[in-house]
Amino acid sequence: MSQTVIKNRYQIIRPLSSGGFGETFIVIDQDMPSGRQCVLKKLNPMTDDPKIYQLVQERFSREAAILEDLGKNHAQIPELYGYFEADSEFCLVQEWIVGQTLRQKVQEFGPFNESEIKTLLLDLLPVLEYVHSKRIVHRDIKPDNIILRGADNKPVLIDFGAVKETMGTVISPSGNSSRSIVIGTPGYMPSEQTAGRPVFASDLYSLGLTAIYGLTGKDPQELETDPSTGDIIWQHYAPKVSPTLAGILDKAIQTSPGERYRTAREMLAELNQGQVTAPVVMPTVQSNAPTTYPTPSPAPYPSPPPTYPAQAPTVVSNHTPSPPPPSGWSEWQKALITGSVIGLFVIGAIVMTRPQPAPVGTNSNTPEETSSSTGNPDDSSAESSPPSQQQYAGNNPVQNTSAISQNEALSVIRQWQQYKREIFAPPYRRSLGEEILTGQAFRSNIQQTDGTESSVDWLQNNNAYYSYGVQDIGEVKDFMSSGNNATLHVVVTEQRALYKDGRRSDQESAFDTRLVEYNLERVGGRVKIADYRTLSVLQRR
Repeated sequence: MSQTVIKNRYQIIRPLSSGGFGETFIVIDQDMPSGRQCVLKKLNPMTDDPKIYQLVQERFSREAAILEDLGKNHAQIPELYGYFEADSEFCLVQEWIVGQTLRQKVQEFGPFNESEIKTLLLDLLPVLEYVHSKRIVHRDIKPDNIILRGADNKPVLIDFGAVKETMGTVISPSGNSSRSIVIGTPGYMPSEQTAGRPVFASDLYSLGLTAIYGLTGKDPQELETDPSTGDIIWQHYAPKVSPTLAGILDKAIQTSPGERYRTAREMLAELNQGQVTAPVVMPTVQSNAPTTYPTPSPAPYPSPPPTYPAQAPTVVSNHTPSPPPPSGWSEWQKALITGSVIGLFVIGAIVMTRPQPAPVGTNSNTPEETSSSTGNPDDSSAESSPPSQQQYAGNNPVQNTSAISQNEALSVIRQWQQYKREIFAPPYRRSLGEEILTGQAFRSNIQQTDGTESSVDWLQNNNAYYSYGVQDIGEVKDFMSSGNNATLHVVVTEQRALYKDGRRSDQESAFDTRLVEYNLERVGGRVKIADYRTLSVLQRR
């Protein structure tokens, strides 16, 4: 494409891909104040016949309307921003999903483990159920068409086959319209799709082979087949996969559609009901009968709720979460506090404590800590008291710990930035908040003690979540440390967006740079964030 601007609006930044159906570019939408970046697909119809071109034009309009409906109502399908014709070519403008495809992830980091693939399936099957409920078969599910979104690591399903099929429209010898090509990717599509008769179970076949690629790093063409049954042999490439998951994937990739799962709902239910057994050296396929293993609690999806109970995905973390905060203190905390108080009485020390800010009210319509201006759990405009001082008995501190260093403080704040991606979005991992927050920061974000909503409560109760883009810790303006307490003034740049009921709320989204004050405390030997507030907004984009 020689042009640098399409339709006097979309400025080309760089090409993404090209193929038989056309080209794909990253563009800037010059008509939007934000100058948002989008994906522009330029599609070439496979005909110069005016009559066929008119038919393609009608079908393109119809398929674009379907894409608009799908993306508008589900956060894991790109949103359609526009469609038009330019120089006898058809163009689609869609949301740009920042992230890596499943193939890119595997190539960079190696095959996924069982828990990661199970999480991927638990996140994708509800998307397929939604697509199928619209009577649409995707027809091109493969590792390249699943993007793991950088903001929340959720899989996004891209590149539906219907538009490509429209571009391949021809006229048969009998005068009827037909398709000149089969839509799909060799190896990932089943025989009925190759014959031009895809069904819902065809997508499940493709998803099963995609999951196997994630576990093995092998495309279907690299796998052997059993000459007597035609079954694909793959388990020796993933010897640690449990028999249960192996059995589920084997059922999904059966040659006959009648032997596969009939619906995404059925596959999802079996995935949730099956007990993941200990890894074996060479697993064999076992029965898919439901077991008595307890099903996880339901978790909300950012899209309209499916018609079946969506279960919370299993997430593996390298972090060791702190125990959840009960209504009172845990035994070790009680013992520590009691011992400290007794010691203080014995030696006659004066205990200095810092008063806590008032709890958050419930009138806000966004899950903010104190401010309704941004709707961001990391924004605090409340007046924070100075950090508490270390408690002394004579010349000796009650807790014999070293002062919090600036590097320790920065490390905790960077970790908090990353943790927010999993705390304020599904699976809403409160355990990470328990690990890194204390005091008012813990109460405002994770669990209030007065019955009002915390940030996580609000998000879950309103089918909402935050998506984060850029997160950067910049210059340290000030740092003070005294014993078990420290205060850090640091420049924070963050890109965030609030999604509610699967739709982005532009009023509660921001990309800004702030000077933020963090108050930190060392609790049980670990440095935690006790409170924070925005001192000033330095730049807003």
